[in-house]
Amino acid sequence: MPYPSVLPRVAASNVISIRDLRARCATCSMRELCLPTGLDADAMRELDLLVTTRRRFKKGESVFRSGDRFVALYAIRSGSCKTTVLTEDGREQVSGYHMPGEMMGFDGIGSDLHRCQAVALEDTQVCEIPFDRLEALSRRLAPLQHNLHRLLSREIGSDENLLLVLGSMRAEERVAAFLLNLSSRYRQRGYSSTEFVLRMTRDEIGSYLGLKLETVSRLLSRFQAAGLIRVQRKTVKILDPHALKAMVNERE
Repeated sequence: MPYPSVLPRVAASNVISIRDLRARCATCSMRELCLPTGLDADAMRELDLLVTTRRRFKKGESVFRSGDRFVALYAIRSGSCKTTVLTEDGREQVSGYHMPGEMMGFDGIGSDLHRCQAVALEDTQVCEIPFDRLEALSRRLAPLQHNLHRLLSREIGSDENLLLVLGSMRAEERVAAFLLNLSSRYRQRGYSSTEFVLRMTRDEIGSYLGLKLETVSRLLSRFQAAGLIRVQRKTVKILDPHALKAMVNERE
């Protein structure tokens, strides 16, 4: 079934013309983590012609919802989002945490419908990439096709890592692995790897890690008492990354 070529209509106040702002993939600080990686100047120009819409979302607004028609992928330019799914008993389960340079929406490729919801955790900007046009362009540009496959692989790897965390790690190992994962991802983006803001609430972190809110709060307090981290409201400072790594790797 061909993918729709018309994107859903959105509020005008939510849409920014990338051309008007003179923002390009080539000048985006997140380009090395996103689709433009390794593209030559000609390929970059073609990608710029494809990515012409940037959308703004306030904290709590949905980028897309479960059941929405799949028409585009969404690259986070600034801010962050969580993705959630509904369990059989109607509970909301956090299934992903997405940072600048990462893409959302891959869940809709197989069925033409999104199976999860993406929600902004703070004021967020995303670049909207029409998938039918991206597919056509990637068939002509081998490096772009490679990048698309790399991002798909990264998405699969993230899902597998989450299954590993939920299936084989004790509660304290899950929280330690979560903090180390955030540290690594912030470092890749040129930010501090030892001090950052937890954009998800304790309850959302618990949902993501398969733990209760009380367990997450207790473990963060325990890590702080042991001198591994310092927590001040939503800001976390990692004081002893080696101890956290040892906690995760002690089974090996």
